[in-house]
Amino acid sequence: MNQPIAITEQRLQLLEAHLRSESPFLVDVVASFRRLDWIARGLGLLAPDESFATQVSWWPLVSLLGTFSAGKSSFINTYLDVKLQRTGNQAVDDRFTVICYGSEPRTLPGVALDSDLRFPFYRISDEIERVAAGEGNRIDSYLQLKTLPSDKLRGRILIDSPGFDADAQRTSTLRITDQIIDLSDLVLVFFDARHPEPGAMRDTLEHLVSKTIQRSDAAKFLYVLNQIDTSAAEDNSEEVVAAWQRALAESGLTAGRFHVIYNPAVAAGKLSEAQQQRLEKRLSSDLADVLQRIENVSVSRAYRIVGTLEQIADSIAQDAVPQLQAARTRWRRHVLIADLVLLPLALFLTWLAAIRIEPQEQLLDRLRHDQLWLGVAIAAVVLVAAAVHYAVRWIAARAVAVSLRRRFAARADFRWRDELAPAFLLGTAWW
Repeated sequence: MNQPIAITEQRLQLLEAHLRSESPFLVDVVASFRRLDWIARGLGLLAPDESFATQVSWWPLVSLLGTFSAGKSSFINTYLDVKLQRTGNQAVDDRFTVICYGSEPRTLPGVALDSDLRFPFYRISDEIERVAAGEGNRIDSYLQLKTLPSDKLRGRILIDSPGFDADAQRTSTLRITDQIIDLSDLVLVFFDARHPEPGAMRDTLEHLVSKTIQRSDAAKFLYVLNQIDTSAAEDNSEEVVAAWQRALAESGLTAGRFHVIYNPAVAAGKLSEAQQQRLEKRLSSDLADVLQRIENVSVSRAYRIVGTLEQIADSIAQDAVPQLQAARTRWRRHVLIADLVLLPLALFLTWLAAIRIEPQEQLLDRLRHDQLWLGVAIAAVVLVAAAVHYAVRWIAARAVAVSLRRRFAARADFRWRDELAPAFLLGTAWW
């Protein structure tokens, strides 16, 4: 087994081992992916060192994005009931923190994520290098891994982002942000109610609102105005909420729920009893909704993984196979027509070459009376016919493959656009 294939198999084995401890109901799904891999490799749609299972994020991801000091880290600490993340009014961490279940509390550098086959951030340094030359080797400047023996982390991963506007390495940071958004099952976008000037957050609104509302998975975004207790203490919370709602509407968010929350533990002692009651009555449902969405990501991820498996299988059966069958039909027709034209011509030319060496009457007499010469002649005819036939096969296959590439070159929506021609050529090889 060569190294790429061995690495893929190692990833699948690590995946199964990890799922047995956190999401055992998904172990059988890995076996289904293995069977689908086997079918796709047989068709030539999947390289021997690839697996559809490694193209899926198996752990439900909840990412927290937004400006610095918006309360992302405080929210995580409260949710996990442990002081895991540093908090403060200024940018206290300029790295993405991936938080997952572990037998003991540990903090590891970003290279642990980049080199761990289990995580969706495997080889993310290559992605960073492509968008920012030289930055791929500085993965520890962008990512860190923290583990915690909390049941709330079993079967899910939390990602705490640095302040959206606090990192100077902007290109690479945005690349990681986009990848995290794509991988996440739930994206909590935090805004700080203590800074009620939405205009100052225009860049954040542009990237995290305007560019996400048209996505097909836009429902996974929750927009959260955090730390509203500070405004409640000044009795202007309604104005602050209204200002942010207008800002989101101007960014295109005209539908969906805008959540307003605060941290009761942090707010304790800051509000009068009347303010506290008014705030709790108004906001308890929002906080409960956010927490419920976090709890539901494991279920939604399981459905999404099974759905992905079914989509790939359906795509192979309904898209790739019919196209391959149609291409093989065209190819066989071209080969048959070419054989009918070229084989007689090739045999005729071979006969002309033979009678130039020996007169026709002598050659026919030799073939009638000499078994050895007759055998040689039959072998020559077979060899010429085979050479012509396989040359025709080869040329026709490449012509059809070129037509396949041209036909689907502009079809970005066709999953097998790049794999179809190589798969066809594999299926029409001489063996």
